[in-house]
Amino acid sequence: MTLHIRKSSPEDLIFLEKLEKESFPAFQRNNRRSLALSLSSPFQEVWIAEKGKSRRRPVGAMVLHLHKKSLRIYSIATLPEFQSKGVGRFLLTHALNLATSRKQEKLILEADASNEKLLEWYQQWGFQPVKTVKDYYAEGYDCLKLEYLLPASLYQNRMKNIIVVNQPRTWHFTDVNAKIISVKEYINNSEYHTDNSLRVFNLCSSYQYQSYGYYVSLLASARGQRVIPNVTTIRDFSSTGVIRSITTEINELLQVALRNVKEKEFSMNVYFGHTNVRGMKRLAPKLYQLFETPLFKVYFIRNGEWMIKKIQPLNLNRISDDELMVVNEFAREYFDKKRFNKSRLTAYKYDLAILVNPQETTPPSCNTALKLFKQAANRKGIYTEFITKNDFDKINEFDALFIRETTSVNNHTYELSRLAYAEGLVVIDDPWSILRCSNKIYQNELFRNNKILTPQTTVFTKNLFHPKDLDGVSYPAVIKQPDSAFSLGITKVNNEEEALEVLNTLFRKSDMVICQEFTYSEFDWRIGIIDNTPLFACKYYMTRDHWQIYNWQGEAEEQSGDSETLPVSEVPAHVLETALKAAALIGDGLYGVDLKEIAGKVYVMEVNDNPNIDFGIEDEILKEKLYDMVIDSFLDRIEIAKNLKRYVTSK
Repeated sequence: MTLHIRKSSPEDLIFLEKLEKESFPAFQRNNRRSLALSLSSPFQEVWIAEKGKSRRRPVGAMVLHLHKKSLRIYSIATLPEFQSKGVGRFLLTHALNLATSRKQEKLILEADASNEKLLEWYQQWGFQPVKTVKDYYAEGYDCLKLEYLLPASLYQNRMKNIIVVNQPRTWHFTDVNAKIISVKEYINNSEYHTDNSLRVFNLCSSYQYQSYGYYVSLLASARGQRVIPNVTTIRDFSSTGVIRSITTEINELLQVALRNVKEKEFSMNVYFGHTNVRGMKRLAPKLYQLFETPLFKVYFIRNGEWMIKKIQPLNLNRISDDELMVVNEFAREYFDKKRFNKSRLTAYKYDLAILVNPQETTPPSCNTALKLFKQAANRKGIYTEFITKNDFDKINEFDALFIRETTSVNNHTYELSRLAYAEGLVVIDDPWSILRCSNKIYQNELFRNNKILTPQTTVFTKNLFHPKDLDGVSYPAVIKQPDSAFSLGITKVNNEEEALEVLNTLFRKSDMVICQEFTYSEFDWRIGIIDNTPLFACKYYMTRDHWQIYNWQGEAEEQSGDSETLPVSEVPAHVLETALKAAALIGDGLYGVDLKEIAGKVYVMEVNDNPNIDFGIEDEILKEKLYDMVIDSFLDRIEIAKNLKRYVTSK
């Protein structure tokens, strides 16, 4: 029988429906909607096997899901009258050829665990069992996951670091752990078109708009590759205002580093995050974090205090022979860092950084919970590494960042979140969630405009405040610093005198302050939410003899109240609905929504980014599944960001 293969078209839907009904038992069949999705999805491929020469007739089909390093055979089917005639072998051979030509590492599939004949057939081809999944298709119908590993030579030597220069002969450093290629080769060689595992270091002679250097960074971003510098950084060089705005966060370090410079103007070169100028060893890597570019020159000017006049990218032709030896030394050190040479026994699909602070006394997750996050990530094929604020220069080696250190707009957590997001990483907590959750004035306005109940709230403005503004306040009342968290910066006042004292103190820190009616309840609801889906539900009880969950003036063992974790299904519907609505107004990240239920009404107290997830508390109901749900969110987000999102439907 002569067989041909072609990619599907929308007109194949009728045949695919017929094939499903005749080839699969009811519990494995795809419905019409799922089949239509497979035909239209850019992340799936449907291949049709046909018999005949001049008049071809479809006799079988194969649905593939496209992953980064593997090809998933979602289904292979043959019309009953053509089974055992080589159609399945023909389709499977085509899948193997596709995976090989695309330099993928393996084929993966699921098969009915009770179909011994089918399992034996796959194993004859070289597929190896991985694990059995209970009730995969339906209750009582298990599947066996299998994989076929392609020859390691296809992918084990995949180069990671490439340096793009106008003329490779200008790069004389042969002992650097990177491949040197020309602009022409990078632009035209298909080898560099689809490999998004590459780190591209753009050392072209110019980054001017529409120059080769500009297009190298632009193309690398479009190809999903990490590129230094990226187009955003290139554009930043041309704006003095942007440069000064970005560098305000390192102003104190800048003043300290240049305090002994006598001249009014000063400059230094930064090579791969280092400089050989004395006294600037701390400043250079900070500048590199903000303007990630292999080689650049910084011009400073003193006008009362030091500021950056401009930043100018450098090319090799503008560096003296003596300085080239310094460049070589710093380049070798940079590319020899451990982050570029990880040797792993397991081939992980993606890389996740978890930001922690070992010195934090009350972190969002305890050590046990952090280990469970790491274990969940490893199970999902995600390599995980714990990093601290000192690891800013490592961030571009990861695919995602998970912040498990208490966040603040005014510290490194926000800075790192913003940097990671700009680098194209998936970030939880993302910078806009940190901004929105950190300020109660923003949340009060947001909830009020969207008709979500909150305690009666008044916002006092420093320059407009008059003591008479307190005339309408009912006591006791609660006065809050806008960025208060964990019961810090929140004070209960019993009369106008106390209110004035607290306001005068807070106005020294913030131009606006919140005053709310005092609403006491035995406990606060905390609903954990990720991707606008409930994750956990807790009751946080007030500390003994105190009106808050946390009492930082109490004895150590009594600084926080008890907690009770419940199944989400047991949360009153109006509490859950309010929490979901409030969180959706902030975003689709990981949040903890605090609510009070008083006299049948639900009040939102606040939405927190970076909610606590501790072992034995928030995970008491879901156990390991809670950690899996969070990691699944990262996995989905990474694959969406890389255009590898799988539209998986149940069989």
